[in-house]
Amino acid sequence: MAEDVILSVSDAVELAKGQVSRWPSMTVVGEVSGFRGPNARSGHCYFEVKDGGASMSVIVWRGTHQKLSFELRDGLEVQLTGKFDIYKGSGRMSFVASRVEASGEGLLRQRIAELARRLQVEGLMDDRRKRPIPAFCSRVCVVTSLSGSVIEDVKRTLARRNPLVLIDVAGASVQGQQAPASIVRALGVAAASRPDAILLVRGGGSLEDLMCFNDEQVARAIADCPVPVVTGIGHEPDVTIADMVADRRCSTPTAAAESVAPAIDEVERQMNQRHVRLGRSMAALLETREASVESLARLSANAMGARLSRLEVQVEGLGARRCLQDPMAPLEARAADLAQTEERLHDAIPRSLSRKAEELSGQASRLRGLAPRMLRPAEAELGRLAGTLDALSPLKVLSRGYAIATDGAGHVIKEASELQPGQPVGVRLGSGSVTAQVLSVNP
Repeated sequence: MAEDVILSVSDAVELAKGQVSRWPSMTVVGEVSGFRGPNARSGHCYFEVKDGGASMSVIVWRGTHQKLSFELRDGLEVQLTGKFDIYKGSGRMSFVASRVEASGEGLLRQRIAELARRLQVEGLMDDRRKRPIPAFCSRVCVVTSLSGSVIEDVKRTLARRNPLVLIDVAGASVQGQQAPASIVRALGVAAASRPDAILLVRGGGSLEDLMCFNDEQVARAIADCPVPVVTGIGHEPDVTIADMVADRRCSTPTAAAESVAPAIDEVERQMNQRHVRLGRSMAALLETREASVESLARLSANAMGARLSRLEVQVEGLGARRCLQDPMAPLEARAADLAQTEERLHDAIPRSLSRKAEELSGQASRLRGLAPRMLRPAEAELGRLAGTLDALSPLKVLSRGYAIATDGAGHVIKEASELQPGQPVGVRLGSGSVTAQVLSVNP
């Protein structure tokens, strides 16, 4: 046997690190214990993973941790994929996980979280989508198992708090593989009866027992239900996707029943308070209306009095008119006016004619005096024009022994060539005219 080689700690750790790095990648399943992280400075996570017989250190680097869709915590069963590595500074061997998946219940919670995120993106969990629950429900329908104690608890709670609330029941399976379809069917039956609200309730149980309330079909059925849905599933810590989508989430079935059925004594107290407030409001309203009516009555009386006074003055003025007191008086006054006008007209006509005659006589005298002066220039001009006309007149020429010859048509003959022998001609002399016949033509 060869003599052992003496190595330094660093060399020994380095040798071990080299051997470990040759190990293949592997997948390990175990429970998280002693979880620390993520580190405030580096963001890395450190913890132990164990089973019934052993444990090992695990490191999850920041990049891997940021990709997780669930939170690492103590007690969570996980499935780790990675390789072992030895830290040179301490010589400690750790499992460096390059992939982390939830296993068992952790896997279920991972699936629930992924479905919840998807439905939230679609808006199914948005408070603005959720419908208001009536403050006083007169009729509710309970969707739950008919064989459990939950339905009896709900009935007792409603009977105790408010016996006036009517209860309908739509039976459904609330556990097992067939439960989601059964719940969806029961919600449809409950909505068809048109209650004020639907109570979807179940007693407590494990995560696996409550998985039917984390079903996507159930969540969409609750969101699409035309009637507001109130959930009371499990106990206080249990929160399912059905609770997130419902219009109201209560911690237990009893709390759900109480939320839709106010205590009868509280209802009575509120009704009494509202009765008092209504009476006071009505009294105040009547006082206000009475004051308004009185004010309007005064205004109306004043306006009517003023209107009547004006009408009275108008009627008195009309009554004072003479035509209304003595209808014949206007006609008699008109006849008297016409008679006076006739007298004035008879008296005025002779005077007017006399004045016109005097005016015409005076104008005739003025015209007789003016006529010679006005006609003298015209007479002189007329004498001048008459002299000029007489000098140019052909009769003046004829009076000096000349004559004018005309043919049978009365045209003046200017040349002898215009005549023919035997042709009759007319001759105009200074005094009178004669008709002659051409014997011969001498051009």
